[in-house]
Amino acid sequence: MSPRHPIFLASLLGPSLQAHGQVPAQNYDTSYQLYQEDDDRISIESYYIRGSVELSEATALRVQWLSDAISGSSPTGALPGAAGGGNSYYTNLEDLRIGILGALSHQFGDHRVELEVSHSKESDYLSRGFALSDTLELNQKNTTVSYGINYLDDIVTVPILGNRTKRAYDLFTGASQLLDKNTVVSVNFTLGYGEGYLNDQYKAIQRTETLDDGDPFTVDPQFVLLYPENRPYQRNRQVLQLEAKRYMTPANGALDTVLRLSNDDYGVFSQTLQVEWRQEIGENIQVIPFFRYYRQNAADFFVNSLDGVVPTSVTPQSNPNGSGTNYSADYRLSSFDAVSAGLRLRYKIGPVVTASAAYERYVMNGNGSSSDRAPGQAYVSADIWTFGLGASF
Repeated sequence: MSPRHPIFLASLLGPSLQAHGQVPAQNYDTSYQLYQEDDDRISIESYYIRGSVELSEATALRVQWLSDAISGSSPTGALPGAAGGGNSYYTNLEDLRIGILGALSHQFGDHRVELEVSHSKESDYLSRGFALSDTLELNQKNTTVSYGINYLDDIVTVPILGNRTKRAYDLFTGASQLLDKNTVVSVNFTLGYGEGYLNDQYKAIQRTETLDDGDPFTVDPQFVLLYPENRPYQRNRQVLQLEAKRYMTPANGALDTVLRLSNDDYGVFSQTLQVEWRQEIGENIQVIPFFRYYRQNAADFFVNSLDGVVPTSVTPQSNPNGSGTNYSADYRLSSFDAVSAGLRLRYKIGPVVTASAAYERYVMNGNGSSSDRAPGQAYVSADIWTFGLGASF
């Protein structure tokens, strides 16, 4: 490839550089990911295309396009074998999500300011967002401080009820410090706030109803009805992340450890520990085994059914808006553990092209009391395969 013929983004966005016969630094990669849950539940095929180019010494642009094809079945929130429930324990899903993202950054002295915009759409969900951040380098670039804001404006299409809106705001700040030539530590903190329709429009919760036949000498028949879940209208959360990276010279490898703590006013407190080892083999191969452990307690309003939660004299809302009694049988709000482990491989084919592959096994299990965990078959086990190809110029 001639160095005087910039490609892709550079050919469109760097005409002045082309005129001077210069090629701006640029990176491109494409990847394919298959997420497959056990028992042929949810399957997601994802395609990604990413690119970045330096428009000048101070300005850079990056873009991303993604496509997610989702199919399969997921628990509705009904209990298995519920009377009158039929096959309502699972609901079938099929959708396609297309998303694009663009970010422009510029260096102002010691500050690197970036503006990011995003847009994604599927048949029942539209999301638009932006983020503004600043990264400040101090202490001869041994210290980095970052801060910024994220905003998402979403429209959710709810069956029968039509469109509902929700918004999310995040304020974040962080710092990283080079302790010595082989060690970097960092800390990041995020404050998040969400409001609007925070329900999952496909999650329901059951209640046992009794039909009074008017005969005092017979047993009144019972049956099960499903109602939409009713999560709070607002949600506040806090996330603290600590990370340490250490390069081990004798082993020609690096250890990366992350601890993440998250808390919200749903009553969910979660802890994540992630450890990975990045092993260099020669000049062209990198092998990265990793392990992740996640644990959370149940949300305050998680219940497996409405029996005894909402009085039988009160009919649950058909159009829940977060007011009144909150309830959800979504297993993702229950008390559970999740473990994942896998291996990532990178191979440098030549001075420009790099290939990558990864496999991850993910397993969830309920924990805590029976009232805090969902039925066992609700929890997910999945295989995740990823393949990619990248180029740097």
